Amino acid sequence: MAKLTVKDVDLKGKKVLVRVDFNVPLKDGVITNDNRISAALPTIQYILEQGGRAVLFSHLGRVKEEADKEGKSLAPVAANLAEKLGQDVVFIPGATRGAELEAAINALEDGQVLLVENTRFEDVDGKKESKNAAELGQYWASLGDGIFVNDAFGTAHRAHASNVGISANVEQAVAGFLLENEIAYIQEAVENPVRPFVAILGGSKVSDKIGVIENLLEKADKVLIGGGMTYTFYKAQGIEIGNSLVEEDKLDVAKSLLEKANGKLILPVDSKEANAFADYTEVKDTEGEAVDPGFLGLDIGPKSIAKFDEALTGAKTVVWNGPMGVFENPDFQAGTIGVMDAIVKQPEVKSIIGGGDSAAAAINLGRADKFSWISTGGGASMELLEGKVLPGLAALTEK
Repeated sequence: MAKLTVKDVDLKGKKVLVRVDFNVPLKDGVITNDNRISAALPTIQYILEQGGRAVLFSHLGRVKEEADKEGKSLAPVAANLAEKLGQDVVFIPGATRGAELEAAINALEDGQVLLVENTRFEDVDGKKESKNAAELGQYWASLGDGIFVNDAFGTAHRAHASNVGISANVEQAVAGFLLENEIAYIQEAVENPVRPFVAILGGSKVSDKIGVIENLLEKADKVLIGGGMTYTFYKAQGIEIGNSLVEEDKLDVAKSLLEKANGKLILPVDSKEANAFADYTEVKDTEGEAVDPGFLGLDIGPKSIAKFDEALTGAKTVVWNGPMGVFENPDFQAGTIGVMDAIVKQPEVKSIIGGGDSAAAAINLGRADKFSWISTGGGASMELLEGKVLPGLAALTEK
């Protein structure tokens, strides 16, 4: 990565502005999964060890109007972070700007931490954060000593005031360890993979993955397709899909992708089908590709699992994005489990999960520790897999 990183700058005695991704799930004010906080610790701890004073920025959820602020404060995050760091985290509820916040930042000593309130509180008045209002980026940049560390991969595909805006107004905008690792793993896998390189794409919609499929058909040796989008590819070939999910307006796209693929695109050969999505009374495997009338495909079937296992044999680089079925339901998780197990049993494989539902599946189904890298950013990793430039990364200072 040809961008400066946090190791390239002198942090001692400096107020260092840091964009982290603390957009964690909350239920009744309690954090239900704090992986994103843990993921930011190496960068924060490094800044503190170097004698820096860390001023952290993050969003939490979507905030469009005053009422949306309810339950979106970063207060529970400040408490969780303080516990993890074993030291106080200065936090002023509701403050994204103003004299009280400025005084607290200026009072920080070396090795201390302050967390600014949810950056999207600034969206209530004219979407200043999400629309990268010049005034807000300048103001936040003025709170530090000319150094900005972006460690929020999850928002790197967005041009917001708290990443691109601050970057434009400091002397040195650098990558944190998490951002650096994310780029290294995902970009390296796509641009310079150890071959054979196999990509596995699941999830429900072809429309979400068109750019990714097109890019990976050029880069990968094989692209395996599973999940709900299977049935749009099936219907494009005239295969019966029963009541399965289909994007009628994407049939032409699916057809042209199959034609372009030159045999690289591998589809399931059977499905696990049910007679309803939720209150079903019958679940069975299809004979072949066709889904029975009155049924819908909710997972890949056993023959497909075997076929994908074979396609993954000998793979040295694997990128996986999107589950093979409705993995949250035990009746339809065999495909996702089968594919995960086929990936991780390959010797010397570099295995990367592109965030989102696949990451949740690996964690919930007990396979997370077997992968080389699990991305923290679904949308950002998708855009990297598409070959797009991420604004949050582009805004950093060149080496």
